[in-house]
Amino acid sequence: MRTFLAVVAGLAVIYFGVTGRSSTEDGGGVSGGVVLLALLAAVLVWYLTKPAGNKPVD
Repeated sequence: MRTFLAVVAGLAVIYFGVTGRSSTEDGGGVSGGVVLLALLAAVLVWYLTKPAGNKPVD
């Protein structure tokens, strides 16, 4: 479940980063900044969804 949420968070950042840009800019695609923000969002979600305590989740 943590992995799914982290991937969805990263994809959401990439989606909104790409769709929020002007279509008249040169060189479409995903910029390095958007990829970095997506990775940071995924890591943050991964960390925040960590189970409490030392007991692993079954």
